[in-house]
Amino acid sequence: MFGVSLVVRWGDMDINGHVNNAVYSTYFEQARVAWFDSVVFAGHRERERGYVVARIACNFLKPITYPATLWVSAAPGKPGRTSFPLFQAIRAERSDGEKLAEAEITMVHIDRRTGKSEPLPEWLRKVFSKPTGGS
Repeated sequence: MFGVSLVVRWGDMDINGHVNNAVYSTYFEQARVAWFDSVVFAGHRERERGYVVARIACNFLKPITYPATLWVSAAPGKPGRTSFPLFQAIRAERSDGEKLAEAEITMVHIDRRTGKSEPLPEWLRKVFSKPTGGS
């Protein structure tokens, strides 16, 4: 499973002493971009086409507090015609790897010139057919 290690910054905290809920989206974004860079875009960068987030659903399971180091994972699900789900999780980066949050993000392939969705390219579908492991 693909993932990145992230360090919680003091500025990520809110007045309640835990990571602000909006920051979770930034953590997911960092892992998602790293996943795209390492897997999807290997030799396939296009200026005219790209991917946008159409939906994010997040379950906040346990609060994250400073200091902490996190493991944020990303694994694609079964693709549709123009979109695919990306399953992400935030875990404590320690021996038990306790899950702190989980999200399902819907990514849509678009033509950047028109802003309209387009069918997923065949090379990307091949990425989805490779095993990614559990969440």
